[in-house]
Amino acid sequence: MPDIGRRVWVIPGGRIPFPAHGAEPEFAGFDQLCVLNATDETAEVRVDVYYEDAEPVGPYLIPVGARRIRQVRLNDLIDPEAIRLDRPYGCLVRSPVPVVVQFLRQDTRLPGALGLATTLAYPA
Repeated sequence: MPDIGRRVWVIPGGRIPFPAHGAEPEFAGFDQLCVLNATDETAEVRVDVYYEDAEPVGPYLIPVGARRIRQVRLNDLIDPEAIRLDRPYGCLVRSPVPVVVQFLRQDTRLPGALGLATTLAYPA
Protein backbone atom coordinates (compact mmCIF):
# COMPACT_ATOMS: atom_id res chain seq x y z
CA MET A 1 0.00 0.00 0.00
CA PRO A 2 1.33 3.50 -0.77
CA ASP A 3 2.25 5.69 2.17
CA ILE A 4 -0.80 7.60 3.38
CA GLY A 5 -0.54 10.65 5.60
CA ARG A 6 2.18 12.98 6.78
CA ARG A 7 5.04 12.90 9.25
CA VAL A 8 4.11 16.13 11.07
CA TRP A 9 0.65 17.15 12.30
CA VAL A 10 -0.52 20.16 14.31
CA ILE A 11 -3.47 20.53 16.71
CA PRO A 12 -3.61 24.15 17.88
CA GLY A 13 -6.89 24.12 19.86
CA GLY A 14 -6.64 21.64 22.71
CA ARG A 15 -8.33 22.07 26.11
CA ILE A 16 -9.27 19.01 28.15
CA PRO A 17 -12.77 19.78 29.57
CA PHE A 18 -12.95 19.79 33.37
CA PRO A 19 -14.82 19.13 35.61
CA ALA A 20 -16.81 16.22 34.22
CA HIS A 21 -20.29 15.02 35.11
CA GLY A 22 -21.18 11.36 34.79
CA ALA A 23 -19.72 7.93 35.37
CA GLU A 24 -15.99 7.45 34.88
CA PRO A 25 -14.40 6.61 32.50
CA GLU A 26 -17.20 6.58 29.91
CA PHE A 27 -18.43 10.10 30.63
CA ALA A 28 -15.23 11.84 31.62
CA GLY A 29 -14.34 14.85 29.53
CA PHE A 30 -11.31 14.18 27.33
CA ASP A 31 -9.29 15.13 24.30
CA GLN A 32 -8.15 12.21 22.16
CA LEU A 33 -5.72 11.56 19.33
CA CYS A 34 -6.68 8.94 16.77
CA VAL A 35 -3.66 7.82 14.72
CA LEU A 36 -3.82 5.65 11.59
CA ASN A 37 -0.58 3.98 10.49
CA ALA A 38 -1.13 2.34 7.09
CA THR A 39 2.59 1.65 6.53
CA ASP A 40 4.48 -1.61 7.04
CA GLU A 41 6.56 -0.11 9.90
CA THR A 42 5.72 0.73 13.51
CA ALA A 43 5.28 4.46 14.00
CA GLU A 44 6.98 5.78 17.15
CA VAL A 45 4.80 8.88 17.39
CA ARG A 46 6.15 11.78 19.46
CA VAL A 47 3.80 14.42 20.87
CA ASP A 48 4.97 17.78 22.23
CA VAL A 49 2.45 19.96 24.10
CA TYR A 50 2.61 23.77 24.00
CA TYR A 51 0.94 26.11 26.52
CA GLU A 52 0.30 29.85 26.33
CA ASP A 53 2.12 30.56 29.60
CA ALA A 54 4.62 27.71 30.10
CA GLU A 55 7.44 25.95 28.30
CA PRO A 56 6.55 23.02 25.99
CA VAL A 57 6.33 19.55 27.52
CA GLY A 58 7.31 16.34 25.81
CA PRO A 59 7.89 14.27 24.01
CA TYR A 60 5.11 11.87 24.92
CA LEU A 61 5.84 8.60 23.10
CA ILE A 62 2.99 6.69 21.46
CA PRO A 63 3.81 3.56 19.45
CA VAL A 64 1.36 2.71 16.67
CA GLY A 65 1.82 -0.70 15.07
CA ALA A 66 2.19 -1.26 11.35
CA ARG A 67 -1.20 -1.27 9.57
CA ARG A 68 -2.98 -0.34 12.83
CA ILE A 69 -4.82 2.49 14.53
CA ARG A 70 -4.29 3.79 18.04
CA GLN A 71 -6.65 5.99 20.05
CA VAL A 72 -5.06 7.77 23.00
CA ARG A 73 -6.81 10.03 25.48
CA LEU A 74 -4.54 12.96 26.12
CA ASN A 75 -5.79 12.87 29.73
CA ASP A 76 -3.93 9.55 30.09
CA LEU A 77 -0.54 10.94 29.05
CA ILE A 78 1.48 11.41 32.25
CA ASP A 79 5.13 10.96 31.26
CA PRO A 80 6.96 13.36 31.32
CA GLU A 81 4.04 15.10 33.11
CA ALA A 82 0.24 15.06 33.06
CA ILE A 83 -1.38 17.41 30.55
CA ARG A 84 -3.06 20.22 32.44
CA LEU A 85 -6.85 20.07 32.63
CA ASP A 86 -9.03 22.96 31.44
CA ARG A 87 -6.07 24.93 30.05
CA PRO A 88 -5.51 25.85 26.42
CA TYR A 89 -2.74 23.87 24.71
CA GLY A 90 -1.56 22.89 21.28
CA CYS A 91 0.14 19.70 20.07
CA LEU A 92 2.88 18.99 17.60
CA VAL A 93 2.65 15.33 16.49
CA ARG A 94 5.67 13.83 14.72
CA SER A 95 6.18 10.36 13.25
CA PRO A 96 9.09 8.72 11.42
CA VAL A 97 6.60 7.24 8.93
CA PRO A 98 3.53 8.90 7.37
CA VAL A 99 0.40 8.68 9.55
CA VAL A 100 -3.05 10.29 9.64
CA VAL A 101 -4.10 12.11 12.83
CA GLN A 102 -7.63 12.94 13.94
CA PHE A 103 -8.55 14.94 17.06
CA LEU A 104 -11.65 14.24 19.19
CA ARG A 105 -13.09 16.00 22.24
CA GLN A 106 -15.77 14.74 24.62
CA ASP A 107 -17.18 17.49 26.84
CA THR A 108 -19.35 16.56 29.82
CA ARG A 109 -19.00 19.75 31.89
CA LEU A 110 -22.74 20.42 31.91
CA PRO A 111 -24.84 17.98 33.97
CA GLY A 112 -26.93 15.74 31.69
CA ALA A 113 -25.19 16.97 28.51
CA LEU A 114 -22.64 15.31 26.28
CA GLY A 115 -20.78 17.18 23.56
CA LEU A 116 -18.58 15.51 20.94
CA ALA A 117 -16.41 17.30 18.40
CA THR A 118 -13.89 15.89 15.95
CA THR A 119 -11.60 17.25 13.27
CA LEU A 120 -8.65 16.19 11.19
CA ALA A 121 -5.40 17.64 12.53
CA TYR A 122 -3.50 20.06 10.29
CA PRO A 123 -0.95 18.16 8.16
CA ALA A 124 2.27 20.19 8.13
